[in-house]
Amino acid sequence: MALPKVFAHTQLRRSPIYRETQAAGAFSEIINGAAVPMHYGNPDSELGRAQRMAIADLSGLPRTGFKGAGTIEWLQGQGLAIGPDSNMAYRQEGGALAARLAPSEIFLIDSLEATGALIDTLNAAWAWGTEKPRKLIGYPMPRQDSHAWFMITGNAAPEMFAKICGVDLRPHKFQSGQIAQTSLAKMSGIVIRDDRGGIPAYHLLADIASAEYLWAAVLDAMWEFGGAPVGLQALRRLGEVQS
Repeated sequence: MALPKVFAHTQLRRSPIYRETQAAGAFSEIINGAAVPMHYGNPDSELGRAQRMAIADLSGLPRTGFKGAGTIEWLQGQGLAIGPDSNMAYRQEGGALAARLAPSEIFLIDSLEATGALIDTLNAAWAWGTEKPRKLIGYPMPRQDSHAWFMITGNAAPEMFAKICGVDLRPHKFQSGQIAQTSLAKMSGIVIRDDRGGIPAYHLLADIASAEYLWAAVLDAMWEFGGAPVGLQALRRLGEVQS
């Protein structure tokens, strides 16, 4: 197969680990102005890998955040479905997740279709009001360049996490949509359970400045389970598989 024609360093946005994915042979497509790894040369084999043990770099996909007094009420007024519990992620129409990290903080990540429609709409809709007294609506917390975004999938994922995380992420202990704000390989991170086609799957969001370290640490932890990188295509296909 020919070498990929899309190189991350030529794009406006770059994943913090683009050198690692390019070196691993990633074939990428431009999404949200970034080169997102779609596969690593053999898409058919990656579905099986994603079912067993895999990691994908989603750092190029759209995400944003809002925080502060009035945030939840404003977002609900924009049509978002947000439940009362913190440390839960709430599915939106179109597939995006509104991760409620605190009573007045939302971290919004796009669906794996990555249209960015909801995030673009919310970013455009937010503005300080001119009325007095001013209505409390929180404030934006741009997340595109603050957090790296990986996804871990596979039946071996909970066992792998036990090596790098103190939270019990086994499916019967950590329910779908639940969030853990915890330590991952001795750095702070956010874990969100979001199964794909009946296969355990977890979003990892962590400080973008330490993304290379976290990527390497997870790859090392999953080595004994046969884990390796997969592209976005495998994750999309995984979601189409019936449990």
